[in-house]
Amino acid sequence: MASAPEEEVWDSGLQSERTRLAWVRTAVLLATGGLGAAGITLRNGLPVAAVAVFATASFCGAVLLIRTRARYRRVQAALHGGRPLDHGADVLVAWLGTLCVVLGAVVFVWSRAL
Repeated sequence: MASAPEEEVWDSGLQSERTRLAWVRTAVLLATGGLGAAGITLRNGLPVAAVAVFATASFCGAVLLIRTRARYRRVQAALHGGRPLDHGADVLVAWLGTLCVVLGAVVFVWSRAL
């Protein structure tokens, strides 16, 4: 008996739920870590550039968190429909947020070393 196309692609495990939780963790860490780092940077009188990049990282985390539900629904629809997954925009936002954290940390350390 041949299985339906949906059953061939779809795994009844909780992989997509775990992936959703990973995206939520990433978003929350970017949002809260960015805010905390921006606050520390601001209180220490460090350059506005460091505050700006940490704030941008926080914004990226907030955007990812807001998009979580829609992304999960798209993933479910793609998996059930046998279509390829596309995380392009979300991956770009996560990459930008992470890059901002790294850049902010470099500016922070460099300005404290001077």
